Amino acid sequence: MTGPHGNVDSSFSGTAREVVQARDVRGGIHFHAPAADRAAPPVPRQLPAAGRGFVDRCAERAALDRLLDDTAGARVLLVTGTAGVGKTSLVLHWSHTVRDRFPDGQLYADLHGYDPQAPAAYERVLEGFLLALGAPADTIHADGEYMAAAFRSRLAGRRLLLVLDNAAGVAQVRPLLPGTPGCLAIVTSRHRLPGLTIREGARRLTLDVLDRDGSVALVQGVVSGYRDGDDPAQVAELASLCAHLPLALKIAAERAAGRPLMRLADLIGELRDASGRWEALSADGDEESEAVRSVFTWSYRALPQDAARFFRLLGLHPGADFSDTAAAALAGVDARTARRLLDVLVSAHMAEQTASDRFRLHDLLRAYAADQAGLQEAPQEREEALRRVLTWYLHTADAVQARVAPQEPRVALVPAGAGPPAPPFADAAQAMRWYEAERDNLVAAVRAAASGGLDRIAWQLAVVLRAVYMTNNPFRDWLTTSLTGLEAARRDGDRGAQAELHESLGMAYAQSQDLTAAAEHYESALALRRELRDTFGEALTLNGLGLLELRRRNLDRAQAALEGGRALFAALDDRFWEPRVAVNLAEVELELGHPRNTAGPLRRGIEAFRARGDRRAEGNALRLLAAAELDSGHADAALAHAEEAVAIATEIRSAATEAYWLLTLGDAQRATGQPARAQDSYRRAAALQEDLGDRARQAAAWDGFGQACLQLGRAAEAADCHRRAAETFRDLRLPWETARTLAHLGLALDRLPAPREAADARARALRLLTEFADPRALRLRDSLVGHSPPGHTPP
Repeated sequence: MTGPHGNVDSSFSGTAREVVQARDVRGGIHFHAPAADRAAPPVPRQLPAAGRGFVDRCAERAALDRLLDDTAGARVLLVTGTAGVGKTSLVLHWSHTVRDRFPDGQLYADLHGYDPQAPAAYERVLEGFLLALGAPADTIHADGEYMAAAFRSRLAGRRLLLVLDNAAGVAQVRPLLPGTPGCLAIVTSRHRLPGLTIREGARRLTLDVLDRDGSVALVQGVVSGYRDGDDPAQVAELASLCAHLPLALKIAAERAAGRPLMRLADLIGELRDASGRWEALSADGDEESEAVRSVFTWSYRALPQDAARFFRLLGLHPGADFSDTAAAALAGVDARTARRLLDVLVSAHMAEQTASDRFRLHDLLRAYAADQAGLQEAPQEREEALRRVLTWYLHTADAVQARVAPQEPRVALVPAGAGPPAPPFADAAQAMRWYEAERDNLVAAVRAAASGGLDRIAWQLAVVLRAVYMTNNPFRDWLTTSLTGLEAARRDGDRGAQAELHESLGMAYAQSQDLTAAAEHYESALALRRELRDTFGEALTLNGLGLLELRRRNLDRAQAALEGGRALFAALDDRFWEPRVAVNLAEVELELGHPRNTAGPLRRGIEAFRARGDRRAEGNALRLLAAAELDSGHADAALAHAEEAVAIATEIRSAATEAYWLLTLGDAQRATGQPARAQDSYRRAAALQEDLGDRARQAAAWDGFGQACLQLGRAAEAADCHRRAAETFRDLRLPWETARTLAHLGLALDRLPAPREAADARARALRLLTEFADPRALRLRDSLVGHSPPGHTPP
């Protein structure tokens, strides 16, 4: 802006990505970002097909139209009603008609609120939504509130339609709701969910059963072309026996269409007879429940014998949906037979096809199938069926590990059951696609194995899944399966398995920032490894424990653990793990303030990683080598290594590594007299970390940006950045990072000058440094005591 004397006074603060600085502006201003930054966000199209047999509920659809057009601008529509009344069918049909009003896409999630297994966790749904919206995989965080905030940020300024189907309660839904206008969430539930109407201002539509005419129209629509001469009065009687519930009506109508030569009166008589069997099984005795169960029995009895057995065994499947191959494993048949039997069930409306090779049962049908399995299958047959499908999941997950993480230790698996073999995967991408499709089923499989007395399968599946979890950090799944598997391993008396699962939990807790719990599990794993004289396992555990202690800044303990692990790997002549541990040890040496001790191990590690084509490990070693060169005063060499590391991060498309390694690049740019370029690096790092949800590294980017500002002579802006970073580090209870940032704040305040605030910042930093005794901390403390600028302390 122009000051009172005609001079131009410009300032910039924060993490804006595009800034124009000019005195006079004429015409339009256009920003042309690099091609990678210009890429449009993905437009998800997740709405499932609306399905067959829908009766056009004109009044209800008109009501939804009015709610959508309401000038009050409700962001949440709630559709409630009893089980089987057609809530999902109505919402999906209507959503497809209005999707053009939401050009940024549609998101869909079945929350399984009334499934026999546990309802879907909102954290799991958030993970899927974030990835569908183009968020990096590294955005996934252990903290559900963190992901909910990231999700709302992704929705800001966009127009999306969200369908949240089968909600169990408000707590399951609330974190999934948009925070700003423009998006619409439609929730279906059997409950009224008053919390959504009170707090979120949701508008409710309660769906009733079909009227007589609608019921008759639905039945006639299904049987049309098969039996068109039925007496309308008898069709109405059939509808009445189905309590006018669309789910029951579809099944009954399909049954009638399949027997076109049989009089409808005889079919109605069969349906009346079927109701008697359900009197003993009906818990609530209400008309609608009894009617739908009667229809199930009627249709089930009409299935061919092999299809009926197949249907009831599907009630034992651990998850809500399943592939045709998993169904084949469950029934102990080949894949072709399974697909034929699934076609029979889909034709009878006893199962629903959701993709070319995937199917599901309505939760009422699933409960009915499980009841029939309990009544008609011997306990041994039920256990064998469960064992078959669980071992199929185990062996297929092991095939995923072989592609995704072949270097990880393998488990001697229990023998595979009858049925189709585990599918071969051509590459890691294909393996991960299978994992994503079966992810919920895998968690359910571990639980089902543990609760079904199949402890060895439970812990083996938990161990195998760790290799996949390490790549994308689905913390909720990781902790659930590992804790369940650990208890199963204890019951099974397998101490080696217990060690594996303690280590898995150590990794999961460490990466989700629960460092105290991580330390407890690593120590337990280490004790078991040593007891079992498992040298390779002990070395792995020492490496993990060393990295944990490095994160906690217990540098002497980190060094001792990593040195022990490296020595064991060297004795085993393990050329994969030894250079990795050596690089981790070099990072400890760097933190101890010994950069000269790091160059050799880092360069050897880089050579080893290049020979194996391990680009991520190579980039990390280059990042550390750049930091070591900075500490040694070789700024130009540091810059070259940091630029190479960031180029690798871009090549492998890892937002997390790019965001982290940009911090070292910014440090090198500052050291080579390029503070403006350093600001660009820190600014991009901060923006990426905001998307990733890593507040600590975002604060490190602000701190670096502040140092660049000071180098450019903008002390007030530098102080603001350092204050913001220090507050974040303090909130996260990171004393070392807080102390370093307060030291930088003191330097900025010296330039303002603000002597009292500068002295206070240094005093707070000194208090925090009392718990650290390593050489780098001592040098920082000495610089603060003497009020002299501290030596280089990279983030």
